Formats: sequence, structure tokens, C-alpha cells
Amino acid sequence: MSVIDENLKRLDIILPPAPKPVAAYVPFVEAGGFVYISGQLPSRDGKVVYVGSVPAAIDIPTAKQAARLATINALAVLRDAVNTDWPRVLQIVRLGVFVQCDPGFDQQPQIANGASDLLLSIFADAGRHARAAVGASALPLNAAVEVELIVHVRPG
Repeated sequence: MSVIDENLKRLDIILPPAPKPVAAYVPFVEAGGFVYISGQLPSRDGKVVYVGSVPAAIDIPTAKQAARLATINALAVLRDAVNTDWPRVLQIVRLGVFVQCDPGFDQQPQIANGASDLLLSIFADAGRHARAAVGASALPLNAAVEVELIVHVRPG
């Protein structure tokens, strides 16, 4: 069992099957030693479970949970990209977190911490990443949060 699998178990996280795309794109592209993971929503069993704008419809702690769930879905895609060979993962390079939010809301970094903290808990130093936390007036399927990743990998 890899360290990543051990950390997932310790955190009581069971990665779901990778979510299927909801439009004309692929879940990931591997190119030049990097895996680019398409935006993932906070969904479970094909249904977005955190919807609406922050903070009107969803408070900050709940939005952090949404970011965490979207990251779990991104990791399910990464698992497929590396064919369950976690030692291929060298570094989480960049995390993008998009937050559907009300005008004037400026706490996107707090919500993005739901994703960042999870990556650090699972990947330790290899989970340290550059990040963007961006507000949006709307996201696909009315999701509260969307997460994307860029990951440096060893050739497979």
C-alpha cells in the first residue's frame, strides 16, 4: 500500500469512481510530464450536492466542505490518470478554486483552504502548490465550487 493510500485511509476517504464529463471535454490530459485535471464539482453519485452562491445560499464552512469534495473528485480523476500508481505523483503544482459568490464577497481563499488542506494532508510536501482562488457569478450546474489541478508526474 502506498503512502497516499495510507493517508487516504487515515483520513477515512474512499475515492469514488472518477466523475464523467458533463460536456465536450476529457477528465484529464497528460502532456509533458504533467496531468491537467478538468474542473471538478462537489458531486456525489453524479449529483452536485453543494449548490448556490456563497454566502447567500451556502456559508463559508459549508463551502469549504464543497471544495474538499470537489478535490476528492479531482483525486479520483488523478488516480485514473496515473493508473492507481500513486508514486508517479511528484508534486501538486497548481490548484484552481472557483467559488460561486455574491457581489462583494472576498473570502475565496478561506474556501480554497478546504482543498489546500486536504492536498497537504494526503501528499505532505508534494501537496504544496501554487493556487488561485477566484470568485464567479455562476458555475456549471449551479455548483458552489469548482476545483482544477495541475500535477507533475513521473512518466508511466
